[in-house]
Amino acid sequence: MHKFIKDIMDDKKAIPDLYNQSPLIQYLDSKMGAINGDSKTRRSLGNIYAIYSILHFYTKDWHSKKDEYKKFKGYDFSKLFDFYRSLYGGDKLQNHALNSRVNGEFANKFNFLGKELIIINEGRYALHIDMLYVGEEDISKVVKTVIEKYIDLLKEKDSSLVAKLKLLLEEKDAKVKKDKINELLEEKAEARIFEIISYAILKNYYKTKFVYFGYELEDVKKEFLELYKTGRTNANDGGIDFVMRPVGRLFQVTEVESYDKYLLDMDKVVHFPITFVIKTEKLKVELSKEISDYIEQKSGGMAILKDKYNKCIEEIITINELRDYLNLLDTDAVNQVLIDIDIYYRMELN
Repeated sequence: MHKFIKDIMDDKKAIPDLYNQSPLIQYLDSKMGAINGDSKTRRSLGNIYAIYSILHFYTKDWHSKKDEYKKFKGYDFSKLFDFYRSLYGGDKLQNHALNSRVNGEFANKFNFLGKELIIINEGRYALHIDMLYVGEEDISKVVKTVIEKYIDLLKEKDSSLVAKLKLLLEEKDAKVKKDKINELLEEKAEARIFEIISYAILKNYYKTKFVYFGYELEDVKKEFLELYKTGRTNANDGGIDFVMRPVGRLFQVTEVESYDKYLLDMDKVVHFPITFVIKTEKLKVELSKEISDYIEQKSGGMAILKDKYNKCIEEIITINELRDYLNLLDTDAVNQVLIDIDIYYRMELN
């Protein structure tokens, strides 16, 4: 249990052993790892806000009105979704959590209950009454406070990085700036922070490189490489993260987890070569061998499969290469790295 949840239950003088008696609080606790900087934990705002949007109206309309609530048909989707989108970091969220994701995850964790957390009734939504009561006590206000504290802690965490970036932009010593960026560039970094920093470094590293490009021989001219970020981080949409002009390179930011995900990424782009930017301090040669060994095992040694996947790996870039590229940048480029990090991080927060 996160300490802030325990503190809230102590402060609210909640009923003894409330945590172990409330599947709803346990579920929320399992979705709130992002406040600890866990690199593999998403913020889960979609799932949390789906619950919070219903709680927001429930605590005003039905708190401690158990018998009346049993007759309630649920809140209209539009009312909940408009509120959901108005919350911190909620403006780009989709409706999957309200429609299915929360119930699916909740069922996986608490399948012995045989009850859905969110009851869906022809476009109307309500929380199951058994998740809102422990015995005869309505716990909705305690749960609502837990979610509100989680959001406050995320805001503090976000503001902390913004403040650090502001100080770094004012710093005069380029070496100090590089050292501080390198401190952020680590295996334990939050996934979206790593993606943003990776992009900022690669964009400014490649922009000094050039190719000669043209459709006709007499039209060939020098073109500097440009790296574009294709969308928001952590979108969980399986998309490519960066695209390079004019050579058409694709970049996918990922972590060392199941190498099966790498093969899935290759399949999604129909085996177009991908540059993998990987959140690890492992040596590139070591990582390449691990991926190659996995492809060998996955393919059963069949050349047709081995060639298909091995040819799909254009390059592997790790934290080590990113640090090398950063160290090669001059003062102006390092300043631009910080500006880019600040711009794209603020975009994530809006």
